[in-house]
Amino acid sequence: MSERFELPSELNIYSAIETRDAMLAWVAEEASAGHDYLQISARDVEEVDGSGLQLLAALSNMETPWHLVETSEPFAQACRLMGFSHWLDKRYLKDHAGESAS
Repeated sequence: MSERFELPSELNIYSAIETRDAMLAWVAEEASAGHDYLQISARDVEEVDGSGLQLLAALSNMETPWHLVETSEPFAQACRLMGFSHWLDKRYLKDHAGESAS
């Protein structure tokens, strides 16, 4: 089982470079450990913009697959709004902020 990456509370243009650098270092560590997939937590994300979501979209182009294991409501709403609702897969999420309200 991989060690999860905790996204910052502000996942936006202002934190993009710092988050990218931390995420790439984490991906390298996880890859060298031989993990089959990466776990990412967005439980603490309070603010997110397109730049933050682009970081995760770029991660999708890397060799090792990833999935969200926790998410905040602001992050889930941004995913739905920007067309990334497929990232909110209930099979992996520990809380269900990714579920749409009926």
